[in-house]
Order: sequence, then structure tokens, then C-alpha cells
Amino acid sequence: MTTAAEARSTVSLSAGSISYTETGSGPPMVFVHGALVDGTLWSPAIPHLADRYRCIVPDMPLGSHRTAMVPDADLSPPGLARIVSDFLAELDLEDVVLVGNDTGGAICQLVAVNHPERLGRLVLTPCDAFENFLPPAFRYLQVAARVPGAITLLMQSMRPRAMRRAPIAYGWLTKKRIPNETLDRWVEPAMHDAGVRRDTVKVLRGISKRYTLEAAERLRDFDRPTLLAWAPEDRFFKLKFAKRLASVFPDARLELIEDARTFVSIDQPERLAELISEFAGAPAPSR
Repeated sequence: MTTAAEARSTVSLSAGSISYTETGSGPPMVFVHGALVDGTLWSPAIPHLADRYRCIVPDMPLGSHRTAMVPDADLSPPGLARIVSDFLAELDLEDVVLVGNDTGGAICQLVAVNHPERLGRLVLTPCDAFENFLPPAFRYLQVAARVPGAITLLMQSMRPRAMRRAPIAYGWLTKKRIPNETLDRWVEPAMHDAGVRRDTVKVLRGISKRYTLEAAERLRDFDRPTLLAWAPEDRFFKLKFAKRLASVFPDARLELIEDARTFVSIDQPERLAELISEFAGAPAPSR
């Protein structure tokens, strides 16, 4: 939820309107969430960073956004990376610390290889990478997206709150219990808005491991410092993927976040913020 310290604004991009919150002041950090959640994913961690950094959190068009994109918006992974790049440009941000999670981490990898100009550092928390895009447990969403009307039925099945906590929904993404009001916020846009459902179908149909595999080949040329802040207990994004990523980036460090799963910003917000702050404050290498 938006707090009194946050300012919510909207920018108009060629793909449509992107709503975002901005908190704090200082060097810019931009946080990219994954599919079927919104920027509130990062809310527990932001207060621990906003005293030193300008924390900017867009609601990406990934299924929990409240305003549908224009009908011809490119919502493939490269198109979503372009939206992030355009967002950074619209806000005239430079030397950005870009932070990604889940599907958003895959998008950030594509930003790093296709639009690195405004990036200063990259932080990846548990996220899609290599052939794990989507993880096997969630690939039913891609199948459903190709069956007319299936996503509508699937979203309607999320009306009972108990269904939202199923292992193949949100149940195994955290160790802490996600508040009901947060889950409501995440599922209701696609449940009630046909335009948002259309966007969700486009996102899911566009996902393919070929994008993350191609990105992995090119990440060897990404010369900015990279932090992999990973949860070894994650059920979907195993630690082996973080280790593989660490071997690909030329300047990467791997840090563990214990007692957490995919949504480390919910399970361990202070630990995540500590790692990001320490990483962002380290001396920048000369380029």
C-alpha cells in the first residue's frame, strides 16, 4: 500500500501509462516486480533504503496493473525491457541501481543487454534465468494463455482467498504469510478488467526461455557491478541458477538471504535492504 511518505505519479509511454511510487532522495534505485504482482511487492524493503536513496517503483503491465496498456503494446520480454528503458528515460534517470525479482529479474537481464546506457549497477533477487523461464510449476499459465477464455476462468478461480495461497499460486513464494489485502490487490485487476486480462495473456504468450538464454550469452559484456541476492530455500529459482549467473557476469557477487523464498522483499526486507545498500555504496569501478 502507498504510505504518506510515498508520492504516486504516472508517466505516459508509447506502450501506455505506467503508475509508480517514489520515496526518499539520493541516488536512484528502480525496482521491477514480476508477473501477477505489483510494486507493493517491494514495500516492506523500501523504508529501509529511502533515507539514503531515491526509490522508484513502477507498476509494470504484468497482470496486476490497474490501467491497461494500449492495444498494440509490445509486451514480449524485449518489449517489457523497452518499457523499463523508456521509463528510465522519461524520468531522466542516470547511473540507476536496477533491482529485479521473479519475472522482473528476467526483464532486468534484457535491459542490461539491450538498454544498459542508464544503468550503474544491477541487483537480481530470485528470478527467471537461462532455461528456467517460466519455472516448470508455473508453465500452466503459458498453456492457459493460449486457450481462449482460460485466463478469465483462471482469474475467477482466484476469488476464494484460499485458492490464492495454493502452491501453484502464491503459496510457496514466501515463508511469511502475505496479507489478504496484498493478495486482493494483486488478483483483482485481471479479475475485473478485460484490458488487463488482454495484457496478461500477451505477457504469458510472449514468455520463452530463448530470451533468457540469449541474454545469458550477452551478459558477459555487461561491465557494471552486479549483486545476486538469493534465497537458498527458494522452491522455484534454485541457487544453482544464481551460481550460473555469477559465473556469467564479469563483475558479480553472490549473497545469500536465509529464511526466505522467492519474494525476499517480504520475507527478509531488512536483510535485502542491507545487501542492496552496502552494494550500492561500494566504490564504482572505473570504466
